[in-house]
Amino acid sequence: MKKITIILTVLVSLAVLSCKDNAAAKVKSSNLETAKARDAKMNMGMPIIAFDKKAYDFGTINEGDKIDGAFTIYNKGKADLVITGARASCGCTVPSWPKEAIKPGDSAKLNFVFNSRGKRGKQNKSITLRTNTENVNEIIRVTGNVTPKPKTKSMLKRDKKLNAIKVKPY
Repeated sequence: MKKITIILTVLVSLAVLSCKDNAAAKVKSSNLETAKARDAKMNMGMPIIAFDKKAYDFGTINEGDKIDGAFTIYNKGKADLVITGARASCGCTVPSWPKEAIKPGDSAKLNFVFNSRGKRGKQNKSITLRTNTENVNEIIRVTGNVTPKPKTKSMLKRDKKLNAIKVKPY
């Protein structure tokens, strides 16, 4: 019991003595001014992103075709809209986004290229935008159908050889 009392006394003493510095004295005035400016901007309102369409349907294309498309981005908010990055769900879709801020009431284009090489059937790709909106991440889609290339004679010969190989079971 005596040990516990001594340990508690030491801990309380350390807690009281370590808090003697005034926390307000450690705040830099330049950081305070930066925070006030940031808060004033936030009180104006957040940027609100809107699109002309949330999905771009390229229809039916042949395998190997490249599609160039675009989305129009609108800033419906009261502060500048900043897009810091755009990432596609696979390497077959390459987006290019506006690097400068979009002013309230203005619009800009987000262009993309979809390469259908090696793709067959129904396609549903997403592009995720990283923004300064309330949601931070905004997702738009690129959809369509890719008709496979007809097989060439060399492809048919290869398939025939593969089918002719007999695999022995273990």
